[in-house]
Amino acid sequence: MNTVAKAAFWMIGAISSFTLMAVAGRTVSTELDTFEIMLFRSLTGIAIVVSVGIATGTISQIGRNRLGLHATRNLFHFTGQNLWFYAITVIPLAQVFALEFTTPIWVILLSPLILREQVTAIGLLSALIGFIGILIVARPDPANLSWGLMAAASCAVFFALTAIYTRKLTQTETITTILFYLTTMQAVFGLICAGYDGDIALPSLTALPWVVLIGCAGLLAHFCLTKALSIAPASIVMPIDFVRLPTIAIVGMVLYNEPLEVWVFVGAALIFGANYLNITNAMRPAKA
Repeated sequence: MNTVAKAAFWMIGAISSFTLMAVAGRTVSTELDTFEIMLFRSLTGIAIVVSVGIATGTISQIGRNRLGLHATRNLFHFTGQNLWFYAITVIPLAQVFALEFTTPIWVILLSPLILREQVTAIGLLSALIGFIGILIVARPDPANLSWGLMAAASCAVFFALTAIYTRKLTQTETITTILFYLTTMQAVFGLICAGYDGDIALPSLTALPWVVLIGCAGLLAHFCLTKALSIAPASIVMPIDFVRLPTIAIVGMVLYNEPLEVWVFVGAALIFGANYLNITNAMRPAKA
């Protein structure tokens, strides 16, 4: 099996996992709010991370270094994931996924502020093209603008902040450590936010398998994506990842009778093009 085929295999796993998480999240939203979903997702994640850590002998890697950075990173991810779970319940799934693709654009714009990285002219052009794509997908006028659209657009910003702080953590922390604090800290955040009113709904026997699926699919999606990127460059992986959009659009149409809107695909194509332009430019060898 060649490199592209191997990367495609892992990306099929990532695309399937992201799609299953969206369907499961919408299913349990009828009886759990987003904070409760995040709480039970994180508890599932803790069990998985600890079990895998023990089985692979990496559990001893977990230390207490950089707890402040872990907390910052996980607060951003918790916020973004809550916005994502809210958005998938109130607007078409294709719109959510299209706007989520703007995450790399926000990384370009925010990295200079946090990591002191330099913005290139191509990076700025990519951001501009991506922003035009956002406008086409969202079509922000009083008739179309909604809390769901704003949540989907905002979650991409928080996912970008998560990615930036993850990059900082990977300089010193192992994957097991990052995932352990991701799940444990978000479980605490979820417990606080879900229980502030003294009323935390427990998943019913019907919803419980879906909650477990959310926890498993979330971790599996990121594992498959990371695995694909370790096999092939982003310029190969990213076009495969774009298959997520038509996949979720078809799922939305079949399961929820959501229309296939051409402007969502047009805007998403611009967002994809902006990301691809920036990636291919970054991969070019520097001139001597």
